[in-house]
Amino acid sequence: MDTLRRRPHQRLSRAVVKTVGYRLFMLVITVAVAFFVVGNVVEALSIGFVANVLKTGTYFAYERVWDRIEWGI
Repeated sequence: MDTLRRRPHQRLSRAVVKTVGYRLFMLVITVAVAFFVVGNVVEALSIGFVANVLKTGTYFAYERVWDRIEWGI
């Protein structure tokens, strides 16, 4: 359990920028796929926005946890 208590490898600001950049990239992909499925721009944007807002927080938390795990480094 000690491996979860050490300091992260990267700064918080870097993790935030990585998270936002990744989620913007995923937003474009999600909207494109949703548009292909539903055929409506407004619905596709709604699906993309909601999905990515929820996933942003979970991705950020996931990255912060993994940044504290020394396994494989």
